[in-house]
Amino acid sequence: MTSGMIADSIVNLCGAIGLGVAMITLHRRDPKGPLTRRLLVALGIIALLFLVRGTAWWSGSAGLNNLSAIPAALIPLGALIVTEGILRRHAPRPAKIALLSGGIALGLAGAAGLETLAMPAAILLALFQLGGFAICAWLLATRDRATLMVSENRIVSRLAVGAILVIPFIVTDFRVLFPDIPVRLGALGALLVVTAILIAERGAETQRQALMMTALRLSSSALLGIAAAFVAPDADAAQVMRFCAIAIAGVLTIGLMVDALRAHFESQVPGVLNSVAASPARTRDALIAELARHPIFESARRYRESELSGYDPQLLRDFLSTRRVLRQPDAPWGLTSSDPAVERVVSLLAANSATHLIVLSHDPVDVITLAVPVISADPATETALALLRRLLALTPEAT
Repeated sequence: MTSGMIADSIVNLCGAIGLGVAMITLHRRDPKGPLTRRLLVALGIIALLFLVRGTAWWSGSAGLNNLSAIPAALIPLGALIVTEGILRRHAPRPAKIALLSGGIALGLAGAAGLETLAMPAAILLALFQLGGFAICAWLLATRDRATLMVSENRIVSRLAVGAILVIPFIVTDFRVLFPDIPVRLGALGALLVVTAILIAERGAETQRQALMMTALRLSSSALLGIAAAFVAPDADAAQVMRFCAIAIAGVLTIGLMVDALRAHFESQVPGVLNSVAASPARTRDALIAELARHPIFESARRYRESELSGYDPQLLRDFLSTRRVLRQPDAPWGLTSSDPAVERVVSLLAANSATHLIVLSHDPVDVITLAVPVISADPATETALALLRRLLALTPEAT
């Protein structure tokens, strides 16, 4: 088995695993959504193609390689199914019949494995796939934008950009037509697309963070591939490209698996906001008692005005009237360090080895000191604390 065939096998197996993980993630997010079901069908067809091809090339099985023509020919039909789901209307009947009948015919012809038809079948399959994608693009481009929501029109625009970017990757899969390509990159293109799909379903800020992490994964894995290629004494441009493709495909697949596993663990152990949302507590005291069970609130201590006589409650009232959550690293909070109110709050935090002061009420003074571990001190935690403060302030003292 040549180095090119090994690289093709690894990249395709990574693509199959990555798409499988993406399918699990999408199903977990929206198990009964109509568009999700259509996406799962399309991704399932593509994942099956990568799995059969990767296994066939690794094992040298000509039979499995021939059978891979069936899912390859059905990819345009899967794309049409997703297009219908996005547009929320049926595609023209002739287009459905053409893609279904053409997919079956080309799949069976490829599965027959006739050597004399290898080149014509590859050309027809490439033209058929491109034609199927062109039909889907035409349906999306001529859609009635007024019938779709702004978010749905945005999804269509992103899919159009993704389709344009992934076509060069798909073309490399037809080695019969392009024998000099060092490695097939269709599976790598699919991994990039599903990564982008999963990122697009997040909030704006989370999207930016995910894009930055994905860019870091791509750049670092490409550098790793280049470095690994030069371990071999006969490294050339083709070998460098193969190592880069393997490294990027592997890192993207690992990233998808890690993200899916992290989401699973987080769903098993609810966060502090989820704990509050599910809490049956009806009073502030009961809700604070519920929060005390959460790890981040283990060190929390509540102070009412009667317990703050040594910190000049009258002075604290004026200082806390315009503040909600105070972070010790932000001291002196826009004032001078010698300000009497600042000195008292800093002293209160130091006495409890606390990093945060949550203000439930300024008149009468009612606060919570809290020590947030450095490993948990991130923007998400700060946002959660701000939301918790609002919830606690709105919760009545007694029913």
